[in-house]
Amino acid sequence: MCCDCCLLGKSAQEKGLPCDNNLSVGYQCSLVSRACCVDAALDNQTTPIGQTELKCAHHCVGNDTCGCFKGYKLKPDGHSCEDINECLLGASNCRGGERCINTEGSFRCQREVSCGTGYELTDNNICKDIDECETGIHNCGPEFECQNTKGSFRCLPKVKCGVGYIQDALGSCIDINECVSQTGPCNRGQVCMNTVGSYICQRNSVNCGRGYHLNEEGTRCLDIDECKGPDRVCEGHGCVNLLGSYRCECESGYNFNSLTRVCEDVNECRHYPGRLCAHKCENTLGSYKCSCTNGFKLASDGRNCDDLNECENNPCSQECANVYGSYQCYCRRGYQLSDIDGMTCEDIDECALPTGGHICAYRCHNTPGSFHCSCPVSGYTLAPNGRSCQDIDECVTGTHTCTENQSCFNIQGGFRCLSFDCPNNYRRIGETRCERLLCNESAECLTMPLRITYYYLTFPTNIPVFTNIFRMGPSHTVPGDDIQIAITAGNEGGFFKTERMPTGGVMSVSKLINKPQDFELSLELRLRRYGTVSTYLAKVLVFVTQDEPKVPYNPLLE
Repeated sequence: MCCDCCLLGKSAQEKGLPCDNNLSVGYQCSLVSRACCVDAALDNQTTPIGQTELKCAHHCVGNDTCGCFKGYKLKPDGHSCEDINECLLGASNCRGGERCINTEGSFRCQREVSCGTGYELTDNNICKDIDECETGIHNCGPEFECQNTKGSFRCLPKVKCGVGYIQDALGSCIDINECVSQTGPCNRGQVCMNTVGSYICQRNSVNCGRGYHLNEEGTRCLDIDECKGPDRVCEGHGCVNLLGSYRCECESGYNFNSLTRVCEDVNECRHYPGRLCAHKCENTLGSYKCSCTNGFKLASDGRNCDDLNECENNPCSQECANVYGSYQCYCRRGYQLSDIDGMTCEDIDECALPTGGHICAYRCHNTPGSFHCSCPVSGYTLAPNGRSCQDIDECVTGTHTCTENQSCFNIQGGFRCLSFDCPNNYRRIGETRCERLLCNESAECLTMPLRITYYYLTFPTNIPVFTNIFRMGPSHTVPGDDIQIAITAGNEGGFFKTERMPTGGVMSVSKLINKPQDFELSLELRLRRYGTVSTYLAKVLVFVTQDEPKVPYNPLLE
């Protein structure tokens, strides 16, 4: 600080200012500054001739040597001075808790920690107590007197309270709770109970709290070693005693609950969902176990699931196909899977299927896994498709009962044995024709048919009306021919009719025939050619049979 004041004086002299210039630096510092200013002026006056161009920066020693003020050192040029850094050289006298700060020509010590509440820093870098009572910055009320203390102050009541009381901020005397003092008024093993204006000490009935017990003297609480106690805490696990408590070192699969102080099972299935087991996870005490859904079995690693081949146990009554996680039962043709258990194969009654008709032409017989068809006992045989019935041509197979004098005519489902005799005056030509003999100019003979021919027809019942069933006419026609055709016998029921055609005539069904029956029709054709009338007679035997047994179309059987 002294060096700083000296520098102020030297600076004033260099600037031509009066040495007694009034500086607001305090009395002591102003004296130092003035002395240095006067010394500098004297040095300037005694500088030898020849040295005016190289004046000493501070002062001369002798006639040709420059010197520096305290806190400076001479530079190599011999006349300039530079500051000495006392802080860097360790030449300061700063105390502990102070920091050295270099200044021009000197240094100063600065506290590293502030003085704190109730103190102020002096010019000498010393913390000085503030007298709050003198400065009037206290907050004592009108009922109190201010008393300064080191770093603070206290408010003393003007009215003195009795023993066991203290005055509050309003000046009232209130009870002192001696029991909450830091030292405590009672001896060890006693409990302090505050009273109005005083207190009483009672023997301590100590409640040591959980994890502690009272010593025999009743003066202090001792830790309980729960690990050695009769309660068998941490049973099955490790136990570590702690002050006032204990900790269980739980086995794998358990966690210690700090609240209940027991080892609780870890539910791994809930904590790690979907990461432990491929299918199902079941928690167990201290562990877990995996299981698989139906159709799978636990793999060797105990976590994954492998497909189970259920077919190895033959669960199906017939065919079994293993699929991933399950299996499927199949049935052979003619059987169907039971709707009840899905494993049993039940016979399909093909004969009772709602197919819109029968699968057999005549009669169906169900068999295990299949069926077979049958035909009427006589007249039919089973077709190669196994369902239709084919007519047996008894006339071809020789199974008929016709005599040698009869001809066999096959009809649907049977046969007819036919024979005929030519009328008088006719002779037989072939198996089905009779021809008239010469008439010898007999008028009656001339009106008889020239030829009688026998025809055999057969068709089933219910053929459509207007179906043409027979055609009759001359082998050739001549322009001018007049042909007439008519049914002369056998059509009493009116089931047939004839119709004239350009080259002859046709006979057709005129009414539905819905039941089997035989007809013997006489069909007469009259031909007028060149003025001559010729008559021809056709004996048409019609055998209407039962409709042929046929299998209705069923796309399911294709």
